[in-house]
Amino acid sequence: MNRRHFLALSLSGALIATGGSCGKKQETPAPPSGEGKKIKAGLVTDTGGVGDKSFNAQAWAGLQKAEKELGAQVKYVESKQNADYVANLTKFAEAKYDVVFAVGFLMQDALKEVAFKFPKVKFAIIDGDAPSSSNCVAYKFREEEGSFLAGALAASVSKSGVLGFVGGMEMPLIKKFEYGYQAGAFTIKPDIQTRVAYVGDFNDSQKGMELALSQMGMRADIVYHAAGKAGIGVIKAAQTKGEGYYAIGVDKDQDDEAPGRVLTSMVKRVDVAVFDVCKQVKEGHFNSGTVELGLKEDGIGLSVMKNTKDKIPADVLKKIEELKQEIIEGKLKPPADARGFDNFTKAKVGN
Repeated sequence: MNRRHFLALSLSGALIATGGSCGKKQETPAPPSGEGKKIKAGLVTDTGGVGDKSFNAQAWAGLQKAEKELGAQVKYVESKQNADYVANLTKFAEAKYDVVFAVGFLMQDALKEVAFKFPKVKFAIIDGDAPSSSNCVAYKFREEEGSFLAGALAASVSKSGVLGFVGGMEMPLIKKFEYGYQAGAFTIKPDIQTRVAYVGDFNDSQKGMELALSQMGMRADIVYHAAGKAGIGVIKAAQTKGEGYYAIGVDKDQDDEAPGRVLTSMVKRVDVAVFDVCKQVKEGHFNSGTVELGLKEDGIGLSVMKNTKDKIPADVLKKIEELKQEIIEGKLKPPADARGFDNFTKAKVGN
């Protein structure tokens, strides 16, 4: 499945198939979207659960939309520990659900164990690798692109010249957020400093708050998190510090978690991916493989900043939009790892 196909799916519900020709019985028009086959869709969360106000919450929102607009029968199961993944995926498959979602890269091994046993069930994993099977699809995101814009915005707004980043677990996926953010900040202010810390998991909001407060104590006035539920602690830290301090949310639009203290959120449209898969299954054209989404596909992007936009100078907003267009057009490629970041900064200095 390619990116163009993903974008076209949103239009497919408006198309009505008609048929018939001279001498032949006219075919019955295809039922409009929301009618016809009723699918069952199950979602297995990671240990953060649907109440994480972030990644899992976005996935569940997509399933709820499928229930409302497609008439799907939906259900979720929250995993209490990593060892639950295989059992939870299996429960939905044994119950003959049409499609089962594995939310998070930590489930990729469990999915490999389960998917081949149930070839008639469709499986979709978010952020992880899908097994090479016709009943599996993986949705991945170019998080470094949205994080680049978040970093550019943060560097433009920062008064101290020091930023912070709090990650959940130190791994390649979260490094995409970290290095994209730092590259965006560097593009605006080459002498910007960034404090970086990792919680060690995605659920400890207290430690997330402590790390953010520590960074703020070292002059960081804006802290971006990519830490799931632990990141709620980062937002609470900005709220505690008050005027002059901001958090940047992630995955879900978290601007209302602390109105006025969340500068923006790097929204990751996991909800769109989940709804898209449900729509494919309902319409009978499920596509296996890997789908990658970025700014160009509107799979990620900054929130509308309804609580803070009036505080951001117009020229800064214009610059962010220009950078966004450069990324979409392929003129600018944000780095996703340490080596890429080093090359990016050297190229900038060289210019």
